[in-house]
Amino acid sequence: MLQYEKAAQLLSKHDPAIVLAKVDANDEKNKPLAGKYEVQGFPTLKIFRNGGKNIQEYKGPREAEGIVEYLKKQVGPASKEIKAPEDATYLEDGKIHIVGVFTEFSGTEFTNFLEVAEKLRSDYDFGHTVHANHLPRGDAAVERPLVRLFKPFDELVVDSKDFDVSALEKFIDASSTPKVVTFDKNPDNHPYLLKFFQTNAPKAMLFLNFSTGPFESFKSAYYGAVEEFSGKDVKFLIGDIEASQGAFQYFGLKEDQAPLILIQDSDSKKFLKEQVEAGQIVAWLKDYFDGKLTPFRKSEPIPEANNEPVKVVVADNVHDVVFKSGKNVLIEFYAPWCGHCKKLAPILDEAAATLQSEEDVVIAKMDATANDVPSEFDVQGYPTLYFVTPSGKKVSYEGGRTADEIVDYIKKNKETAGQAAAADTEKAAEPAATEPLKDEL
Repeated sequence: MLQYEKAAQLLSKHDPAIVLAKVDANDEKNKPLAGKYEVQGFPTLKIFRNGGKNIQEYKGPREAEGIVEYLKKQVGPASKEIKAPEDATYLEDGKIHIVGVFTEFSGTEFTNFLEVAEKLRSDYDFGHTVHANHLPRGDAAVERPLVRLFKPFDELVVDSKDFDVSALEKFIDASSTPKVVTFDKNPDNHPYLLKFFQTNAPKAMLFLNFSTGPFESFKSAYYGAVEEFSGKDVKFLIGDIEASQGAFQYFGLKEDQAPLILIQDSDSKKFLKEQVEAGQIVAWLKDYFDGKLTPFRKSEPIPEANNEPVKVVVADNVHDVVFKSGKNVLIEFYAPWCGHCKKLAPILDEAAATLQSEEDVVIAKMDATANDVPSEFDVQGYPTLYFVTPSGKKVSYEGGRTADEIVDYIKKNKETAGQAAAADTEKAAEPAATEPLKDEL
């Protein structure tokens, strides 16, 4: 926080005022604020405007001078007027810029443009003008009004005449990412990588060695495939193995599988083609879009010996242990580096040892960084615990974190064989009870 405090000092006399504040999210009385403003990790920085009516993520530098310069740009109008060609020279700086070209600075189109500019000002620079010929690229004789987006990749400039607020946001979002995002060590590509991995759209990723092998033939084939499937709802990335080690670990990939192509769909299912050849890319992507591929699952090997009180489960056997064993299962999803998980480990061991004589109870754990978490569980942080009964009832465990409290919870909430059988019978009866309604509909 030293850089933050230094930035606050540098901005203390700025006019208009720019105030830097901080909140201790560990203080109990402040925890509701963390929830209200969707704070997921620390430190989290947000920009508040208009008395909190407009709240945006801070996406600038983390050193003092960078914080100061970034926040100075956030002061004043969200869009600056371009009155002469010399005012537009910044549009050639290799960044993304959005300019509105109008007949006059009034009306619905201009109002909507300013609304979007205010909302997205922390991500992009906005400008407006009545003279398209002041701009360095694009048709100068175009019919106004329009929005022109400048970018350092693909077609370099793209126009839109749809001034609906939602349509404008979609246009900017779609146009401000390269058709193929490059994952390498070039820091200029970092913003596009962040945006790529944050989207919920299906993602296709080709990983190979950029410096050896037939890189150019792969690149040509991949870009050709991107054009062929341009109408599909999928984002594309090409990544250098050397720069992509974090992605390899996250997806459970190994270098000897490359060249490889991986797709992660909007449901987080993954599809993998390892040792892919350049000429196979189009056909494999077509098979994906035709629904002919089998999903790939990241999993550690199923343990050969599993004799400790807390049972180790992996992606390949989690359903068998948790949902098909006929037992009451408390499962922990953890990360090896998580301090809270390390603190909880001996407590779970003690609780599991206490319950070893209970044949209908299992306490289990799964490394959520090395295995795909099943879709039945929502794991946003570590440790995350769920309690699942033989009948399939699933509850997020929010109980105490001592061994005695965990044991008491399981004993009070577990299902007996009779209760599980009754629940199964009730489930089996439900379709028959509702069947006549289908005929009526």
